Formats: sequence, structure tokens, C-alpha cells
Amino acid sequence: MQPTSWTQPEFERIALVTIDVQRDTLDGQPFEITGTSKALPHIKRLCQAFRSNGAPIVHILRLYLPDGSNAELCRREALSEGAQMFLAGSEGRELAPELLPHNAAAPDDNLLLRNHPQEIGTNEWYIYKSRWGAFYKSCLEETLRAQGISTIVLAGCNYPNCIRATVYEASERDFRVVAITDGISNFSENGWNELSSIGINLMSAEEFISELNGN
Repeated sequence: MQPTSWTQPEFERIALVTIDVQRDTLDGQPFEITGTSKALPHIKRLCQAFRSNGAPIVHILRLYLPDGSNAELCRREALSEGAQMFLAGSEGRELAPELLPHNAAAPDDNLLLRNHPQEIGTNEWYIYKSRWGAFYKSCLEETLRAQGISTIVLAGCNYPNCIRATVYEASERDFRVVAITDGISNFSENGWNELSSIGINLMSAEEFISELNGN
């Protein structure tokens, strides 16, 4: 499906949303997600471009309690038996260092778990999500609306679960959506077809940054 006047990005009202690009998902880590480290340089370039343009960035984080009580049902047993993934207070729950703004603070777990955004730079925040989709019972929509955002650019980890769920939640809330094809782990041709059929804009990081910069 070709973009229409209702679905094409509005670059003057745009925000970057990174999903679960946390230490634990990178190569060699306890919850390694194939392709996330490969996507990381493209996501880093997106962050740099948004900062240069003064456009908002939201980094979505998972934070699991050791007993698994705030996790999806399918992960609670593993967590209760000692699985190490996105644990509150752990190094693994931190954003990938490559994406951090200068002098960014570590996640404030207590603040985030109370469903408040944590500002870590100019127009840049952490937000906690408790399920696959980033909008589910989170403060993401409220934060985006407060900034006057109509268009979100999605990148991160990983398409079949959290990215896909977030795309549909965003579409249901009438956000225009750009999915970065080389900035999403496990994003395949089938995924591209799924998203293009519901009016999602598909662009590489290079293509998007060129558009953002007005080239």
C-alpha cells in the first residue's frame, strides 16, 4: 500500500521510539535476541539525527521483578526460577550504551515502575512497558500527545513480539508510523508485507535520515 495523506510521516511532529534495546538483548548476553546488535549502528544513527534536529526520543525499557510478577505469563516461571533478563537494578536492563545521550542517568526503576517517564536528556526519556506493546498500560501515549506528536518512528527489538504489537497499538491510536527496516531485529519480508498492508511507512535508516534532514 502506498502512503496517503493520512499515513505519510509529518516530519514537523515526529518522535523516535526505540523498543527494548537493552544490554540483555545484545550478542552474548543472557537474553540475546538475534539481529539486535546488528541493528544497533542504524538505531544509533537515528538517535543522533533526532538529537541534531531537536526531535523527541523515547526509549522503551523492560524491567522485570525477580519473582516475575510483572512479566507476561509465559515468562513468569523462568523468572521465578532465577532467569536473568531485564531485572530491575541489573546492568542488563540498561539501554545499550551506544544509544545514550551525553551524561544520561541510569534507569530510575522506582520511578519507571510507577509509570512515570524519566527524562535523560533534552527531549529524551525512558518509559517502562510491562507487556509486548509499548502503549499497554504505559505513559507512552500521554508523553507523545504532550509533545504534539502525530508520527512515530519505530526501531529496536524484536519484530515478531514487541515491535509488531506496538505498531498495531500505534495504528489503533491514529499515529502515523514509520518502521525502520534495518533498525529492527528479526524483521523479514513477511513483516514488511504485514505492515505495508495497514499503511505503515517502511524506510531504511539512511532513507529516513535523508528525509528528516530535508535532502
